[in-house]
Amino acid sequence: MDDAAQNMSLVAFTAVVTLTLLLCVMTGPDRDGLGEFYTGYGGLTPMRNGLAIAGDYISAASVLGTTGIIALLGYDGVVLALSTSLSLMLLMFLLAEPLRNAGRFTMGDVLARRMPGRAVRITACAATLAALLPLMLVQLAGAGDLLAFILGFSSPGLKTGCVIALGALMISYAAIGGMKGTALIQILKIVILLGSGTVVAALILRRFDWDPGALLLAAQRGSELGPAYLQSGLQFDGGAAPRLDMISSELTVVLGGACLPHITMRMYTARSAPEIRRSLSWAVSAVALFVVIITVIGFGTTAMLGRAAVAGHDPQGNTAYLLGSRAVFGADASTAETLLFTTVATAIFLTLLASVAGMILACANSLAHDVFAACRRDLAPRKEMTLARGSALAIGALAITLAVLIQDRSLQPLVTLSFCLGASVLAPALIYTLFWRRFTRAGLLWTLIGGTVGCALLMTGTNLVSGSPNAAFPDHDFNWFPFTTTGLASIPLGFLLGWLGTVGSRRAVQREQRGRYEAVEPFILAGARGTRGAREP
Repeated sequence: MDDAAQNMSLVAFTAVVTLTLLLCVMTGPDRDGLGEFYTGYGGLTPMRNGLAIAGDYISAASVLGTTGIIALLGYDGVVLALSTSLSLMLLMFLLAEPLRNAGRFTMGDVLARRMPGRAVRITACAATLAALLPLMLVQLAGAGDLLAFILGFSSPGLKTGCVIALGALMISYAAIGGMKGTALIQILKIVILLGSGTVVAALILRRFDWDPGALLLAAQRGSELGPAYLQSGLQFDGGAAPRLDMISSELTVVLGGACLPHITMRMYTARSAPEIRRSLSWAVSAVALFVVIITVIGFGTTAMLGRAAVAGHDPQGNTAYLLGSRAVFGADASTAETLLFTTVATAIFLTLLASVAGMILACANSLAHDVFAACRRDLAPRKEMTLARGSALAIGALAITLAVLIQDRSLQPLVTLSFCLGASVLAPALIYTLFWRRFTRAGLLWTLIGGTVGCALLMTGTNLVSGSPNAAFPDHDFNWFPFTTTGLASIPLGFLLGWLGTVGSRRAVQREQRGRYEAVEPFILAGARGTRGAREP
């Protein structure tokens, strides 16, 4: 980037930081407004809530990572992008309304509605932290790299300083703004991201005479991979079972993306089931537009610059979105074009900030509500809110420390681990809890604990951790699991453990759980009021 673009980006970043912090302060909850901190009192309209859901769903991993996969690997990247849309549709049609009806503030509330007790809540909190912390580290490290890249920093010390400064900012968003504050930041982010991305995608299509076919052919030539670039299987070529590996990855994205806690917590912010349906309609529309945008930009980047240039900047292709946005203007960009590129960079910067803030909030809410408040039934709302804000600080500090330590390694295993845990641990737990009458506490704990351990063990054997040049430990080879993701084995394992734990429980326990579920079933599945025991887990 030239000096003018860097200066303009710095001014834009400073303005965004000032504006978003002001929004958080202005919309932050009162000291006694616990419901406002956790859910915003359902004060967002369906359109705003839908945009906030889309903002949480579209993380930096989606913007940067998926665009890079499209640029480098073509068709497989498009399939991955479409899987994200399918994941949100799964949430919309299967889980959204039961989650909204059964939950209050956290995922622990959903699970404890049928199976009250500290063990369930504490385990749910641990599963939430395990699923979101790896993704937080990736976003934090990526935020530091992006800021250093935009501003021309190359020193490791300056990059570390960027990670720490941005992490502190993200903690402030979560601790000060609560649910409503982070929602407004997500809305601002999604509007800027989709608006600037639409303009860039249109400019790329104009460069190819508005002919998508010409764009694809130019991208194929630029990839130097021939027809394979526009066919499936390139991403997993060379593996033991490429087709099964692709199925495993797509299944993990579809199930995992729908069940990650920072996404499901948005279900509790709607005032009614019809509102959450309308909210998700807006969210699905926004994500569908986003898929079109990154598809055009990904192919356009390879068509204009070539695959070698994209991989030369970053082997994972994480800079492809920025490279394509800059390349479409040519060598000499006008002031207006530089301003547009600055808007694109600002949108990505805001995406990183907002995504981590939402994850910190989800983890802090679970820690305060499911652990501290569950251990002390008489905890005052003001005290619980103070604990939630303190939890945001503690979780954010831990994430910053770990992100600094691992920022020079490949972070793809962490992204994959988060989605694998969502698909293999949280999805079975939620589906069984919401829809299986006989499901018992033992089945739930087996799923949460056993599924997490199984996922972690399987992940250590993938080629993302060792055995390949782009692995987290490229100099070692303990690659024993033949797939890139663990989903093909860990998803059935999660469901199997829940089933085994349930059928292994005493019949009296199964009958008790069936009766408990039937008492709240009309409320969970249909939102029926007046059901005994339905109001509080």
